[in-house]
Amino acid sequence: MAEITPALVAKLREATGAGMLQSKKALVEAHGDFQTAVDILRKQGAATAATKALKEATEGVIATSIQPGGKLGVIVEVNCQTDFVARNPDFRKFCDEVAEAIVANPAADLDARRQQMVATMGENIVIARNQRMEVSGNGAVAAYIHTGAKVGVLVEVGCDKPETTATGEFKQIVKDITLQIAAAHPIAVSRDQVDAKIIAKEQEIAREQFKNKPPQAIAKIVEGKLNSFFQTVCLVDQGFVKDPEKTVQTYLDETSKKLGDKLVIRRFARFQVGVAAA
Repeated sequence: MAEITPALVAKLREATGAGMLQSKKALVEAHGDFQTAVDILRKQGAATAATKALKEATEGVIATSIQPGGKLGVIVEVNCQTDFVARNPDFRKFCDEVAEAIVANPAADLDARRQQMVATMGENIVIARNQRMEVSGNGAVAAYIHTGAKVGVLVEVGCDKPETTATGEFKQIVKDITLQIAAAHPIAVSRDQVDAKIIAKEQEIAREQFKNKPPQAIAKIVEGKLNSFFQTVCLVDQGFVKDPEKTVQTYLDETSKKLGDKLVIRRFARFQVGVAAA
């Protein structure tokens, strides 16, 4: 029996597109013979993923899973090749299974199940990315999937009092915030979280647009442009979707006062199929 080394397993994976565990099992069954292992995987249907993997997966859906109690949640993007498959109930069920598996175990090995779906759907399927959130202290994690499952949101909202999360007001504001993120596409919760490089670029663009103005005027214009930019991309500075006359921060403050607590949006993730994070 030939020695089954990690390098041989990696070579078989590369040649067939099969998962690590499947490749190792095939080599063991083949007593270390590479070609026999390839044939074993082909017979199992695992090797068919190799040719499918050459085809670009640009369609897909966003799926989420929140554990009971709202303290832990995950959002995932699963890609396929066509919208026809993206709308398939079995594919949608698979995406939900992926989210549930990752929320239970972030290190879950889902490759065998993915390849099974490749064989079933006849398309390349890729578990593109995921983000997992666990509440720190008091608060809750909530999710929202927009119609069509092309856009999804995961958000963590914190508070000081543990009993606050059970109130209707808290549940409503968390729901509203997920809708806000889906619709308004912020890139950060607040100004201090915006990448310094992005801010510098916006300042540079504004200066260039008004370079013929006096220096003092340019400084004020750049400040004004930057404030407008923050109101567009910072969640708490955005106009609230249900009442654009108020900012999201104002809405948070008003609800905090009603509840006698301090609510804060700690973090969020907004996934859109085929669109990388900002």
